Amino acid sequence: MLTDADETVLASGWTTDVPGLMALAKLSGTVERRADPGVPLKALKSYVDGDLTAIDGVAVRQRGGAFIAHAWDVLRQVPAGAPVTYTEFAERAGRPAAVRAAAMACATNAAALFVPCHRVLRLDGTLGGFRWGLPVKRWLLDHEAI
Repeated sequence: MLTDADETVLASGWTTDVPGLMALAKLSGTVERRADPGVPLKALKSYVDGDLTAIDGVAVRQRGGAFIAHAWDVLRQVPAGAPVTYTEFAERAGRPAAVRAAAMACATNAAALFVPCHRVLRLDGTLGGFRWGLPVKRWLLDHEAI
C-alpha cells in the first residue's frame, strides 16, 4: 500500500512489485517505509478481522479523467456483500450505455480494496477479471458475503 504524508491511499494491491504499482497509479519518486503503519493499514487489518466497513472511511486519491474518477467514487458506495454487475455499475455511474468505460474504471483502479472494484461481476454473475487474480477476487467476495 502506498500512502502520502496525510495517510491518503495512492495505490494498493496484492503485489511486491512496488515500481509496477507506482506505474499503475501514475506515481513517481521514492517510497519510504514508515515505522507507524498508519490509518490505512490499521483499517486493512480490521477489514481482514471482519469489520468490512473499516476501509470505507480511508481517504483515497487517484489520477483519472472525469468519468473514471466519478466511477471510482461510485465504486466506494457499493457495500460489502452486495456486488453489482458491470451494467449496474455503469448505471450507478450515470452512463448506462458505458459498460466498457465502467469496466475500464475497474481495470485502471490503482487503489484496490479501498476502491472495491472486486465487487463488480459479469452480467451472468461470474467473476470477470481482476488485476490481482481471480483467487484474490473470490476470497474478497467470500470474505464479504453476508
